[in-house]
Amino acid sequence: MNIFQSAQPSMLGRLWLTIRYPYDLVRNPLDALLSVPALSFLLIPTFSSYSTSLNLLFFYVTWSTLILSNSPLKVEILGTLGIRILFYLIPAFAFLVFDAAVPNLAAKVKEHGDTALPLGEEQGGAKGRWWKIALASTGNVLLGVAIQSGVELLFTRILHIRSALKISTSLPMPWAIAIDLIRGLFLREILSYVLHRYALHHPDSPFTDYHTRWQHTISAPFSFVAHYDHPLAYLVHIFLPTYLPALLFRFHLLTYHMYLAIVSLEETFAYSGYNVLPSGLILGGIARRQEKHLMGEGKGNYSCLGICDFVMGTSLGEDVLHDVREEADNHNVQGRIKGRAKKAGRKPKSRSRS
Repeated sequence: MNIFQSAQPSMLGRLWLTIRYPYDLVRNPLDALLSVPALSFLLIPTFSSYSTSLNLLFFYVTWSTLILSNSPLKVEILGTLGIRILFYLIPAFAFLVFDAAVPNLAAKVKEHGDTALPLGEEQGGAKGRWWKIALASTGNVLLGVAIQSGVELLFTRILHIRSALKISTSLPMPWAIAIDLIRGLFLREILSYVLHRYALHHPDSPFTDYHTRWQHTISAPFSFVAHYDHPLAYLVHIFLPTYLPALLFRFHLLTYHMYLAIVSLEETFAYSGYNVLPSGLILGGIARRQEKHLMGEGKGNYSCLGICDFVMGTSLGEDVLHDVREEADNHNVQGRIKGRAKKAGRKPKSRSRS
């Protein structure tokens, strides 16, 4: 018996590695990249400290080992599923538990109070539709991951071309990540507006009835509503605007996972129904516009961030420009600017010589 032969991990060990993998996949690059002083890292192709260099080196070794020891498809799909679980399904479930466990407290932070509680009397109580909505939402998430797997198999196994996403041992540079994230989110905003308005709310579209009979039957949103829709309408409304930018720009897999984490968190908070959110400017305005879209029978607020609605004049209620002004007033931006300008305009006092 070879005592130096490594033992195969047990079933529980493999299960734990599967659960832990997406967490490490997201945490390690974020820890490494966020610990780098942005300006020096963008301008100087060297690292600013030994600890940062060591973090990046460790992550590079871990990432390279992961890519070389697993199939690219496995890494992509497990990572994508893990991102959706960590940044959407688990927070959505936590919010649902919070609403059910302490309804009196939850009602105080809901925009519409008791009527917005998913397990409240207005929604049918414990026997209401909440579990069907959660189940359908989870199923749609899995459907999106399955289609993403199918696209990769189509590209690599059938068409024998390069993968849809860039999967390599090399790591993307921070400025490349930033550029891809900006243009990916911008294109998602445009696609979301066009597809949502003309494919899901146009009277001649075959998807309009599906979308109306599913998502627009919700009287008050909660986080699982973000992915609750007829599967066909879901693909048009959520999956395509999210996945197509990554496909067209061929994101690096790490960039795609960061992009998907941002989108997942936005969806979780935007449909949460809470009036207390981490960012009043970004998430607060998005949440208010999504809520008005659902309660306004889909007559406006078609885009994710509200930028396209502002440009096209289809905003319901306060538009994105109003949110920017309101946030600026809350933080007294104009007063701070004037104060700094006044301070900068002062001439230094000359010291008197004795």
